[in-house]
Amino acid sequence: MTDAAPVELAARALLLDMDGTLVNSDAAVERVWRGWAAEQGLDPDRVLAVVHGRQGYATMAALLPDRPMELNHADNRRLLAEETADTTGIVAIPGAAAFLAAISAVPHALVTSADRALAEARMTAAELPMPTLRVTAESVTASKPDPEGFLKAAADLGVPVADCVVLEDSEAGVNAGLAAGMRVLGVGPRARTLGATAWVPDLTAVTVLRGADGDAVLRLAG
Repeated sequence: MTDAAPVELAARALLLDMDGTLVNSDAAVERVWRGWAAEQGLDPDRVLAVVHGRQGYATMAALLPDRPMELNHADNRRLLAEETADTTGIVAIPGAAAFLAAISAVPHALVTSADRALAEARMTAAELPMPTLRVTAESVTASKPDPEGFLKAAADLGVPVADCVVLEDSEAGVNAGLAAGMRVLGVGPRARTLGATAWVPDLTAVTVLRGADGDAVLRLAG
């Protein structure tokens, strides 16, 4: 955490990304997307620099802007199936299990670019409980960095955007949370320089307290 970051963030609701925030799925993502990059004749490192946080079709459109969108959606469906089947090496981000246990009584939602099947596969592989409210790829019409998913989660929880804190690891996700008018806690190395409201290296650096008004208070280790 930088010296300028706040020590505490209070929130009535917490909106949680999955990959890179709760679940370390980088190895599986890399395996699948390196294969797609080879098919397209693209530099795999360039692909991996774009893929995190977005739905697959949006990554493809960013990399191949002239490619017909129906091909992107077809490839997205295929890659989602491959990612769902590939759970080798998927583990929880350090501190994720304790963090989810600590916020069990706090309004919260999973907001992920994964579809339902992939979200369930990865949370199960990481041995993490699935939040009751989840906004997955099927729930929205636009991928992060569009704020639609976070706005939908806040509306479903009945909490004003100003009272929500987003936890995110990717540029697309951080930008989506900020565009929604929410404060964003960046988690992990990818988020360190992305302009989030505050940053932690992983969830072991977050202690969940309860404020006098019942809000969650995230105390960030210095």
